[in-house]
Amino acid sequence: MKQFVTREHEIEPLPGLPGVPPAGEVILWQGRPSSALVARHLLKVRWIVGYFLILASWAVLAGLNDGQPVGGIVFSVAVLTALAGVLIGMIELFAWAVEKTTLYTITTERIVIRFGVAISMTLNLPYRQVDGVALARLGEKSGMIAIALLPEQRLSWLIQWPHVRGFRFSRPEPSLICLPDADKVANVLSAAIGQYRGALAEQPRIIMQETAGSAMPPSVVAAE
Repeated sequence: MKQFVTREHEIEPLPGLPGVPPAGEVILWQGRPSSALVARHLLKVRWIVGYFLILASWAVLAGLNDGQPVGGIVFSVAVLTALAGVLIGMIELFAWAVEKTTLYTITTERIVIRFGVAISMTLNLPYRQVDGVALARLGEKSGMIAIALLPEQRLSWLIQWPHVRGFRFSRPEPSLICLPDADKVANVLSAAIGQYRGALAEQPRIIMQETAGSAMPPSVVAAE
């Protein structure tokens, strides 16, 4: 998959694309993940808040049971609250950075994922390399779209994270994550892939066959 990844581009001829699209290729949709959805569903910020609430409650109950002074209990809760605030702030900052540095593009020929908080990269996925897509809902309209590639295509799960389907390490599936309008994007993508494959099916495959005898020119046969 080395031919699909372009590293660290600073100048884009068009936002989200590493180069000018070929003649006839049309951009159908562009969008970004939602930072709120990234924090909530991908980075599990609500679980972390709940964890620190349990720790704070335990500190209060343990302090009262041990007969500690109120000042000591308040200090323990304040320390836990400060730690929680720092950690949650870092999570929210990372989610914001994911939103600002990511741009998904769907064209009539391919899917392009520009991503990378630390190092900007672009993943180019032509439809001929796509085996299928799957929509996972996160809410009424929000969701993620996973892109299954043909078996001979390989990607690094770690490099693609968080724009990859979870726990698919042997065959990573690039994903359009935390989309607030996932239904709309899925419809656009499915229609684009369908039109692409339909156009290929309508085109005859040309096979060159050498005829017997050197005096005869090669014949061209159209195969279904």
